[in-house]
Amino acid sequence: MSPADLSDLEDTGFDENGVDNDDDNSSDEDDFVDGDGDDFSSSAAAAPVAQPAPPTAPKDDERPIVRRSVLPAPVSGEDISLLSILRKNVGKDLSTVAMPVSLNEPINVLQKLCEELEYSELLDKAASLPESLDRLVYVAAFAVSGYASSQWRAGRKPFNPLHGETFEYVCPEKGFKFISEKVSHYPPIMACHAESVHNWTLSMDSRAKTKFWGKSMELMPNGTIHIYFTKTNDHFTIAKPTTWMRNLMAGTKYLDHTGDMKIINHTTKETCVLTFKESSFFSGTKHELVGHVMAANGAKKRTLQGRWSESLMEEVGPNKLERLWKAHAPPPNHERYYGFTAFTIQLNELTEGLEKKLPRTDTRFRPDQSLFEHGRVEEADREKLRVEQKQRELRKQMESKGEPWEVRWFEKRADPQTEDPEGQTWVYKGGYWEARESGQWNEKIALW
Repeated sequence: MSPADLSDLEDTGFDENGVDNDDDNSSDEDDFVDGDGDDFSSSAAAAPVAQPAPPTAPKDDERPIVRRSVLPAPVSGEDISLLSILRKNVGKDLSTVAMPVSLNEPINVLQKLCEELEYSELLDKAASLPESLDRLVYVAAFAVSGYASSQWRAGRKPFNPLHGETFEYVCPEKGFKFISEKVSHYPPIMACHAESVHNWTLSMDSRAKTKFWGKSMELMPNGTIHIYFTKTNDHFTIAKPTTWMRNLMAGTKYLDHTGDMKIINHTTKETCVLTFKESSFFSGTKHELVGHVMAANGAKKRTLQGRWSESLMEEVGPNKLERLWKAHAPPPNHERYYGFTAFTIQLNELTEGLEKKLPRTDTRFRPDQSLFEHGRVEEADREKLRVEQKQRELRKQMESKGEPWEVRWFEKRADPQTEDPEGQTWVYKGGYWEARESGQWNEKIALW
C-alpha cells in the first residue's frame, strides 16, 4: 500500500485493514485521554536528502504480505444439539470426547494461542517504557486484550490438534513470529513461543480442562503465560481466570470470564490483580473488570477498570481516565463468519509462497479443517474421522515398538511459577526457524 493510500485511510478514519478506528464500541465514560497519543508532528528541522541506494530485490519475508479479509465460506454445518452431547458426558473432561465437525469453528487450538497476539503492540509499548509500573500496566492491558476476540464465539469450539501438529505465524507487519506445537496427547497440552523485534518474547503452555455442569460449561486454564523483556530483564507471568459458557439449556449462549487474573513482574516483585466480574443481565453488569497495580511491598499504586470486550482504562485523577487499550471494531458480517476478528480470519490462510516454507505438520495442511473452512462439511467429517483414526493407529504402532513420541520444538523444564503441580512447563528449545530457512524438516511422521 502506497503512502498516498495510507493518507487516504487516515482521512477516512480507517486503518490499512479497513477497520473503523473512529467507531468507539466502548460504553465507558467519555472523560478520558488516550494513553497512546504519541506526537508525530513535523516540527523538527528537515534532514539533508540522501542519494537513493541502488534498488535490491527484497527477501521473501520482507515483502509485504497480502492477507485475506474474509473466510472462504460463511458458517457451515447443521445446527447440532451440543446439549444432547454434553448430557452424555456430565463431569467429563470434554477434550477426550469425540465431537462432530459441525460443532467446530474453522480454527485450531494452536491458532487460538496466536490470537493472544492480536494486540501485540501493547507489549511493544510496554517494553519501551522506562518506569516498571508503566510496563506492568501495559502488560496487564495486553493480558486483557486477548479476551476481546471471544465475545462473538460462544456457539462453537476450535479443532483439537493432533499430537505433533504445529502452527507458525510470521507477522512482519507487527514485528513478531510465532510457533506452536501439540506436545502431549493426554493430558492435552499445547505449547507456543513468540519473539519480537521490539525486545520481548512470550511463551506459554495451554493445558485447559473443560467440564459440563448442566446449565454451563467450565473451562479451566491451567497453563501460565511467560513474557520476557530483553532490555529491562523483566519477567512477567500471567495466570488467567476461569471461562464459562452460559445458557446451554435455554436462551442465548454467551461466554463469561470470571475470577482473578494475576500478573507478576518477578524481577521487580510488582503485581497487578484484575477481577473479572460475573455478567448479570438483570443488573446490567457485562464483561466488567476492575483491579489494582501494587508495588513490591503490596501498596496500591494504580487502579484499572474496563470491559474485556471493549477497553481498559487507568484512573489518572478524580473522574479522569486514560485509555490503555481499545478493541477493534468487528469486520463486516462477522456473525456470518463465526464471529472471527480481522486478525483471526488471516490465521488459517496459506499466503503466496508460504506453502513451500512450512513443515507438513502445519495446521494449514490439515484436510478436515481446510475442507470445513471451505464449507465442505460432509467431506470434512469423513476426513476428521480418518485423521483421528490414523493417529490412534500410529500411537499403537509406536507403543508396540517401544518408541517414545518425539516432541520436535519444545521441551519440559523446571519452572516454579507454573501452575503445573510438578513445577514444570514446556518451553521452546530452538531449531524451528533454522529448519525453515534450510527447508530440511526431517519429518518422521505423516499426520494426515
